[in-house]
Amino acid sequence: MKKRSISLALFALVAFCFVPVTFAGEKLMVYTSMKESLISKLRDTFMKNNPDIALDYQSAGAGKLMAKIAAERESGKILSDILWTSEVPDFYQLRSQGMLEQYISPEVKNTVNSLADFDGSFTPARLGTLGIAYNTSYVKEAPNSWQDLFSPRFKDAFGIANPALSGTAYVSVSMLQQTFGWEFFEKLKANGGKMGKGSGQVVDDTASGDLAGSLAVDYITNDKIGKGASLALVYPPEMLVVPSPAAIFKGAANVDAAKKFIDFLLSKPGQEIIAEAGTLPVRTDVEVPAKYNLPSPGEAVKRAIQVDYPKMIVAKEETIKKFSEIMH
Repeated sequence: MKKRSISLALFALVAFCFVPVTFAGEKLMVYTSMKESLISKLRDTFMKNNPDIALDYQSAGAGKLMAKIAAERESGKILSDILWTSEVPDFYQLRSQGMLEQYISPEVKNTVNSLADFDGSFTPARLGTLGIAYNTSYVKEAPNSWQDLFSPRFKDAFGIANPALSGTAYVSVSMLQQTFGWEFFEKLKANGGKMGKGSGQVVDDTASGDLAGSLAVDYITNDKIGKGASLALVYPPEMLVVPSPAAIFKGAANVDAAKKFIDFLLSKPGQEIIAEAGTLPVRTDVEVPAKYNLPSPGEAVKRAIQVDYPKMIVAKEETIKKFSEIMH
């Protein structure tokens, strides 16, 4: 009998030791298309500074995230508090549907404004840039302008991602068409220009030598360069600058925690993490590592091709169709 009492006592002690601990603070969910290495470092730093908030995220392509959000909305509850991607038209769409919480962080005053109609519904937290990536083993003279793409240096060997598959490519194609007209793509095609698949694929093909150059996203190219690829990235005078906004969903379960995360994204420590990842911060007081050869945030916004995003959204189907007809 005594032996059994001891066994029961030990069982109770073991059971007590394995009681799950419930997190007492706020929980925050972020849906993002940012690369894993960037969002995980931001999460760790944010939680270190905010131990009462448990931050989790789901990282996927913007298209998949928007499909997930649509399905969750249909079922009655969006499970995320924050959306952070580079697909600016998506944010205009969500705003028009009344799905976003207006919040103007006190940190906004320290940032460059890349949106003419900013109202706090979504806030740029990063400036994505696209330029001309070229393989330095094959192209010895760096291009200086968009018109250099019509030169023999890029004959039959310049790629642009399919704008039907890549939102970033669509915005870029729209900017170039707005600035130079469809004649730009007609001349590019006449020089043997090619339509690739995703934004990462055309950079991969440039690094491998299958292409001499491509319309390339900054951090994708800089990541390749950092790993030893024979690539360089240059920016013509008319810059393609695509902000990556972050927004809080209206009715989010953790609005206060979400506001703190937006504040952190725009803070100097948050922006320094973004700059270290090889892309432009939105703060003017954050140094961009020289190895990335990026312009300053202020210069990028000044040189950026101005965009009418609502108009771009309306014209999307027609623009993609016309581009595909020319580049097919």
